[in-house]
Amino acid sequence: MAAARGLCAPVSLRVNPDVDAKTHPYIATGLKENKFGIDMDEAYTLYQRAAASPSLKIIGIDCHIGSQLTDLQPMVDALQRVLGLVDRLHLIGIDLEHVDIGGGLGVSYQPGDHPPSPLAYAQALEPLMRGRPLTLLCEPGRALIADAGTLLTRVILLKSTPARNFAVVDAAMNDLIRPMLYQAWMSIQVAEPEPDITEDSYDIVGPVCETGDFLGKERRLCLRSGSLLAITQAGAYGFVMSSNYNTRPRAAEIMVDGDQAFLIRRRETLQDLLALESLLPEHT
Repeated sequence: MAAARGLCAPVSLRVNPDVDAKTHPYIATGLKENKFGIDMDEAYTLYQRAAASPSLKIIGIDCHIGSQLTDLQPMVDALQRVLGLVDRLHLIGIDLEHVDIGGGLGVSYQPGDHPPSPLAYAQALEPLMRGRPLTLLCEPGRALIADAGTLLTRVILLKSTPARNFAVVDAAMNDLIRPMLYQAWMSIQVAEPEPDITEDSYDIVGPVCETGDFLGKERRLCLRSGSLLAITQAGAYGFVMSSNYNTRPRAAEIMVDGDQAFLIRRRETLQDLLALESLLPEHT
């Protein structure tokens, strides 16, 4: 495409360093059995092919081993392997301008989670980059925005069975899929606590006809029908992973700035969901 336009395109390759990120298997992206990135040896060959093309300018190398990372060692291992390839390329006259180490630094969703701080992350990687004429790129992702989002949902009804107490809420797995998809633990708090309500253990579930439609299980809360709940740290992989499953319109998004609130995306309607559908032509 660059050659057809008489251009020289800057290119980087995302490599797969084959490092176990020690995270949920659905969000691990740096093992050789994952679909992401190019095998290191194959990338070595591809860099040589790219260097021989007058229409390509090699500028970097990229990797990303997974999300919600809580251990620094896999990140160090991945960078070491990537830099090993950088050094191999240097020996044959191919010098890069940047190394992109991706992101994935985890956040603390519940007591007992102790992800490394950004400072600890930087201190672990700095010795590997010292003295190298390379720009280091990082994509922090959820480490920046998870805390910026809260999902508000209201209890529709309380239901007790001999085995469980259920709090059915008006949010569902289509609004926040992480608990069902990744078995993620999300903090759930009563947004407007009321006195004289007895605490009990509840499964917080949505109204969708799926057993997997839950937002939290066995949470000790003081609830009644109508209680407003806040599910915190929903700023990452929250709304962006939401859907219209079960023909459910998605929620509104509100931006809060100090004591002001602004509607930045209105609530969807059923008319919005049907707007792209067309009737079949009438039979004659």
